[in-house]
Amino acid sequence: MGSQADPSKTSTPLPTPATSAGRDGLDAILARPERAVLAFDFDGTLAPIVPDPEQARAHPDAVPALAALAPKVASVAVVTGRPADVAVRHGGFAGVPGLEHLVVLGHYGAERWDAVTGTVTAPPPHPGVAAVRAELPGVLDRSGASQGTWIEEKGRAVAVHTRRAEDPQAAFEALREPLTDLATRHGLVVEPGRLVLELRPPGMDKGVALREYVREVGAGVVAYAGDDLGDLPAFAAVEELRSDGVPGLLVCSGSNEVTELEKRADLVVDGPAGVVRLLRALATQLS
Repeated sequence: MGSQADPSKTSTPLPTPATSAGRDGLDAILARPERAVLAFDFDGTLAPIVPDPEQARAHPDAVPALAALAPKVASVAVVTGRPADVAVRHGGFAGVPGLEHLVVLGHYGAERWDAVTGTVTAPPPHPGVAAVRAELPGVLDRSGASQGTWIEEKGRAVAVHTRRAEDPQAAFEALREPLTDLATRHGLVVEPGRLVLELRPPGMDKGVALREYVREVGAGVVAYAGDDLGDLPAFAAVEELRSDGVPGLLVCSGSNEVTELEKRADLVVDGPAGVVRLLRALATQLS
């Protein structure tokens, strides 16, 4: 039976997942919060999508909501394609009471920032990223990339955005093949997102990162919230954990640009503001 909020405990109703697996996952979080890992994408989930990623910041109520919830569960993690230190800076996560044990898994888990130490740990960079970085402007020029297409430097990866182009979706589709060819030549992979194609090293994705972290914590239940194609591996990881007997909840931070996550989610909320409402409701229900 689905979990319902106790009106005496919260003014923000706790939504009921649409699937039985999701209801089981939410019930398990409420019953055993000390064994729960709650993981979140950053852009589009904790932070609104903006034309310039450098201007992205966490929803103003996201950090307070996370800080209220984090002490009540085993762990809260942010899993992002951004460099870990960038996510920490743009999220405003450092030095926040209640988030003393927050973990940020950046670059799809290749980097890790721990609030306990305030430091980032990471392996050496993949040499293919530097090679791709050098060739990318020429590839875009030869591919006839439209005006408004631009390159984002991400340290251990590089991304091409089409959101500012006159026809963003057409520009996105036109660049898929040439960027995939470029990535393949240098041992990288292309990760498509919301009007962005990211060229990055293989072997790590949000699913790998989430599974490893859940195993490290020894979690008995896991929830993941995301909004983009890059979150599909994390959704798959939660589904695999469910098949192994670990309850899980899949949350889609709703978007009309990406429908794949919505179809697989147990619960769809209204973007970062909806994620914040869910965090507040959970924190109050667990009080």
